[in-house]
Amino acid sequence: MAKPKELNLGFRVEAMAWQTYVGALRALGLERASRWGAALVPTIAPMTSAWTTALRNLRMAFPNESEQWREDVRRGAFAELGRLSGEFAHMDKFMEKYSRGEIEYHGADILERYFGKGAVYFGGHFTNWEVTSLCVAQTDRDCYFTYRPANNPLIDKYIVDTRRQFGLELQAAKGKQGGMGLLRALAKGKAVALMNDQKYNAGVAAPLFGYDCFTADGPTRLALRFKVPLIPISGRRIGGTNFRITVHEPLPLNYDAPENDDNAVLDGVIKVNQFIEARIREAPEQWFWAHRRWPKEAWAKAGVK
Repeated sequence: MAKPKELNLGFRVEAMAWQTYVGALRALGLERASRWGAALVPTIAPMTSAWTTALRNLRMAFPNESEQWREDVRRGAFAELGRLSGEFAHMDKFMEKYSRGEIEYHGADILERYFGKGAVYFGGHFTNWEVTSLCVAQTDRDCYFTYRPANNPLIDKYIVDTRRQFGLELQAAKGKQGGMGLLRALAKGKAVALMNDQKYNAGVAAPLFGYDCFTADGPTRLALRFKVPLIPISGRRIGGTNFRITVHEPLPLNYDAPENDDNAVLDGVIKVNQFIEARIREAPEQWFWAHRRWPKEAWAKAGVK
């Protein structure tokens, strides 16, 4: 088990500022907090390197679109990130919206089909991905979720406690400890959930928008090892604070291949990236373009500066 970080003065001051920020968002109410975040983040984002990274990614992925189109998508993507930041303080309101049937949720029966048999769920950083997790947690309360802890342990505790309010009880930090938790869960016939759309240097190279990028092969390997379905889940904002969450049919994998067969794993990872790319193309402004998903070599190959 990793040694807990010492609660130094810097962490405490940062956490106080965070709590003040969250309190202000709570005072605004859900709708206004969402709109406020959408206005604020695109205003301050140009001062960060992520602003440039997003445009380079868009130039590479959508070479045939106009520069104005890419600028609009970039601004929309950061507005979406701002909405998420404003909405996270109001996840209890989304729990209420879910209970009233105000969140469109399709395909829950696909998850139910594999209860007690084990499954690997995967998704990506689309729109407010916390709402996607909320819906999955209501359907499969024994699902083992993974997450990357915040650097500040006090802020991380707030995030974990917030997620616990909408059912995410099993939140394994990524790493050796989290990996063992995934194995134990699958061995017991439970499902596990992971994000599968960010750069992972220890993964395998698979194409996304025609350019290879290192992609985590863990979800595919787990599905093949335990012979359980690899189930994609996506989220889409459909206006304001309204969402459509969709569970898709499992990806076809070669379960007859020998264990740890590289070709079977690569084929599965390619299918994961194909799914992610298809969802991005449907609503490009709702994906997290600020992440350096591709290596610099891909930018150079595409002639992107």
